[in-house]
Amino acid sequence: MIYKVYYQETKTRNPKREDTLSLYLDAADLTAARSAVESHTSHNIELIEELSDKALAYEQQGANFSVTTPEALEAAASSEDK
Repeated sequence: MIYKVYYQETKTRNPKREDTLSLYLDAADLTAARSAVESHTSHNIELIEELSDKALAYEQQGANFSVTTPEALEAAASSEDK
């Protein structure tokens, strides 16, 4: 399943709608998606939504569409720690 994760870059500031970012995550289920983002980023998660086929087709039309995986989040977190 593909999930769209809405988040703020940091947990230390109050969320502002204008600063909300998103990423697309391929995960087994909602719990796995949340766990991956919480474990491997410092993001403040606002919402995680499962994308329907129609919503995914719409999102894929965007220039910035890119799907990541829990493994990619983990690898990115590991490289930042070095």
